[in-house]
Amino acid sequence: MAQLMSLLVQNAILVVFIASFAARLGLPVPAAAVLVVTGALLAAGDVSVIGVVLAAVVANLLGDGAWFYAGRRFGYRFMRLLCRISLSPDSCVRRGESLITDWGGMSLVAAKFVPGVSVVAPPMAGALGMSVRRFIGFDVGAALIWTGLFLGLGWAFRDQIQEVLAILAQAGGIATAAVAVLLLVMLAVRYWRRRAFMRLTGMPRISVEELHDLLSGEEPPLIIDVRGKAGVQVDPRRIPGALPYTLKALQHRHLDLQIDPNRDVVLYCNCPNEVSAAQAARVLLARGARRALPLTGGLDAWVASGRPTSLH
Repeated sequence: MAQLMSLLVQNAILVVFIASFAARLGLPVPAAAVLVVTGALLAAGDVSVIGVVLAAVVANLLGDGAWFYAGRRFGYRFMRLLCRISLSPDSCVRRGESLITDWGGMSLVAAKFVPGVSVVAPPMAGALGMSVRRFIGFDVGAALIWTGLFLGLGWAFRDQIQEVLAILAQAGGIATAAVAVLLLVMLAVRYWRRRAFMRLTGMPRISVEELHDLLSGEEPPLIIDVRGKAGVQVDPRRIPGALPYTLKALQHRHLDLQIDPNRDVVLYCNCPNEVSAAQAARVLLARGARRALPLTGGLDAWVASGRPTSLH
């Protein structure tokens, strides 16, 4: 551990750059903790302030810029893929949409401090057509705020951090193992939450073929598009006859939608594992719907099957 501390002092700028860049790419790296420790080192005069800040800002811009370009190049599908492989796919898309639509460019600042969304905001901004100049301006500002905050915390609590570092240096391998175990526990907890949520929403689905057959029958189901505003803005297509009601609107106590208890309801979104549609289906079932089913694959599956669409 003592060697590790010495290595951090000698290569603080490089360590900050690597940790910040990895965090912006979505890897489970404690970049904020690295900055806090580096802030304490800055107070001791062992590291260049300008070098550390510049390294963190450049790393943020490169990492976020890669996702921004991917979102701009490949659109909303890339953002959903990114959420699908994250540890929190259930809230990834929805929270990313809310930040972008409610905060605009400032969402890039807020996302730095919202777990599970920091990697989603840049590609979402690219998919929604944010200009490169505007993205760079907001992202650099966000990186400065994020970097300055955690470096400032390290600077303010430098005495306590130095004591902790001294204890860790004396503890040697035990401290290293404890840190590794703590990181593994954090990952395990997030993974368990993901699995628990997926079991909660593990309800029956309806396929595109089954929905198409029902629409051709005597009693066609009610179709509800639960996508957020950002999702609709990127892809304005919808299944013909679908009613636009976001998950938040369906959860509202004073919902103006009248549900016929004798009519099936099919809901779709463009989120991983149809999570938003599944949540909305549970809401409608609790309000008396006879059967409410998420559409497997959502709008993408409907479009991919060659079925017709209309515009919002």
